[in-house]
Amino acid sequence: MPVLILSHSLGCDHEMWAPQMPDLLEHFQVFRYDTRGHGASAVPSGDYALDDLGKDALGLADSLSIRSFAWCGLSMGGAIGQWIALQAPQRLTSLVLANTAPRFGTPELWDARMKAVREGGMEAIVDTTMQRFFSPAMLAQGDVHAQSTRRVFLATDPQGYLGCCAALRTVDLTQQLSKIRVPTLVIGGDNDPSTPWADCGAILARDIPGARAVILSSAHISNLGQPQSFTAAMLDFLLPANASGDSPGNQSK
Repeated sequence: MPVLILSHSLGCDHEMWAPQMPDLLEHFQVFRYDTRGHGASAVPSGDYALDDLGKDALGLADSLSIRSFAWCGLSMGGAIGQWIALQAPQRLTSLVLANTAPRFGTPELWDARMKAVREGGMEAIVDTTMQRFFSPAMLAQGDVHAQSTRRVFLATDPQGYLGCCAALRTVDLTQQLSKIRVPTLVIGGDNDPSTPWADCGAILARDIPGARAVILSSAHISNLGQPQSFTAAMLDFLLPANASGDSPGNQSK
């Protein structure tokens, strides 16, 4: 079976992929991991860089003797996927970039968020973060995925979160997207305040040669906001039998 690596969003852990696992395991050996500073992974001190996160991922693959793999990353995981596509394209068979961007906001935005966490811990930003992650309806209904994500977010080590914030603060791959030659699917949300489609996903889909695009009715964590549609879009793109078909969703490219 081919290998698929899943890489989570900032402030989450590998369990965010739980809704996708039953379907994915029918077709792939799936490797989920916790990015440094998150979940059960180590929390090095100081700022991290995207190079660190990318090398971590390749090192994990090497440790498991995984030479080539498909990659699906959401938000921060998508930034790592872009890095691998640029730095080690021979390792990738396919690339899914979900709710992510070549550049994540302004340094000032990140500085303000990091200041809030230093002063008040994860509790200081949890409510605003959940409002970006999930739709008002999901939050109002007490959706189980939203509740679980909130718990994981609050349990995230502030130092690890800050380290990854520092990594994303400096990311700007905009001018390098045309160099990506890996078959790519870009997934976005039509109500994603963290990585708005017009400013983020649309740029990825436009500038990565041959990229396909799907827009889901979702906020930032689209694999939890629309789990069935997200999985369907992934499988339609990743499975060889569907390589020439149209991606499901509201928009295809």
